[in-house]
Amino acid sequence: MFALPVAALLAGHSAVPDGGPRLGSLLETFLPWLGLAVPPLLLFTLLRRRTPVALCAALLPALTWVWLFGPHLLPRPEPRPDLTVVQHNVNDVNPDPAATARAVAAPRPDLIALEEVTPDSLPVIRAVLRARYPHHASSGTVALFSRHPLGDVRPLDIRPAGVDPSWRRALRATVRLPRHGEIAVHVAHLPSVRVSPVAGFTSGRRDESARLLAAAIDAEPLPRVLLLGDLNSTLDDGGLAPLTSRLATPVHGGFSFTWPAAFPLARIDQALARGPRGLHVSSLPPTPSDHLPLLARIRL
Repeated sequence: MFALPVAALLAGHSAVPDGGPRLGSLLETFLPWLGLAVPPLLLFTLLRRRTPVALCAALLPALTWVWLFGPHLLPRPEPRPDLTVVQHNVNDVNPDPAATARAVAAPRPDLIALEEVTPDSLPVIRAVLRARYPHHASSGTVALFSRHPLGDVRPLDIRPAGVDPSWRRALRATVRLPRHGEIAVHVAHLPSVRVSPVAGFTSGRRDESARLLAAAIDAEPLPRVLLLGDLNSTLDDGGLAPLTSRLATPVHGGFSFTWPAAFPLARIDQALARGPRGLHVSSLPPTPSDHLPLLARIRL
């Protein structure tokens, strides 16, 4: 009875209406967890000694889940990277930004992209990273630290309509790599979403910012583009379609969930690219933030 609706939601999640309470986006944010319905359905069918037809129906959502998410669980060789990046939302109430800075620098990435960097935490983070990452750019609450020279640094305006001009959560910079030339790096923090019994899944502003960010990427003159940020959504969410339709998504072993750090349920921290030939991501151990850092290995 319930098996067919579960399979239909898994296979047809993009058809769930996203107007009003935006139930489609809410479903897609936590889509892999719909697989938790499969074991009880199978157990119920076996205990009731249903017919082979009923058993096949109960297996349908399991097969659909494997079709959608099985590739995430397959072991894949990690590329020998030309560029390594850490993306992390450090949390604007982080009790120990110095420890967080040391943690994100531990894998020795080439670039570190950070969000929710406050005026108080920025000098602390900069002091920890200065020796290894002498090149730095920031705009509002986002920051980029680099081992390599930065140029053409500028803020990006991805404010939804009606938001105060002091809201600055995106920047763009050219990173000059010694062996591979220039790559444009965009760091962004899309608006947060909330679940309300009255308003539903409030993702409208996030989706509007995603469209503005996509327009900035379209206008990017460099052929190679890297987008790093807390996008407050998973890549299954149709709200990010303006970005995922333009940029390559990672190939990775595992789901690499990054939020919330105490019990990760979704990967809302992202690394997307235009131009690079390979992109592999994995989550890193916890820091004092409420997000886990994301490590991206990139083949140029």
